Amino acid sequence: MTRGEKIEKRLRDAFNPRVLEVVDESERHRGHAGYQEGGQSHYKVVIESEAFAGLSRIARHRAVHEALGRELVAEIHALALSVAD
Repeated sequence: MTRGEKIEKRLRDAFNPRVLEVVDESERHRGHAGYQEGGQSHYKVVIESEAFAGLSRIARHRAVHEALGRELVAEIHALALSVAD
């Protein structure tokens, strides 16, 4: 299972989102810090779920990071988040 697939599974399991997009943007960062040959180092995630209602932007981001888990987050160099309810 790729990192992108792990991200998608963990977020679906945790938040039952209406919208979930997980995009590997690693190739756009070729030659920059953190780039890994073969990708899977830079991700963009767009997620919308009622689970985020009433939470601040920081609380939403923390919830996403918690759902992904410390180990998976440590494997990713960059994670751009767009989180909405």
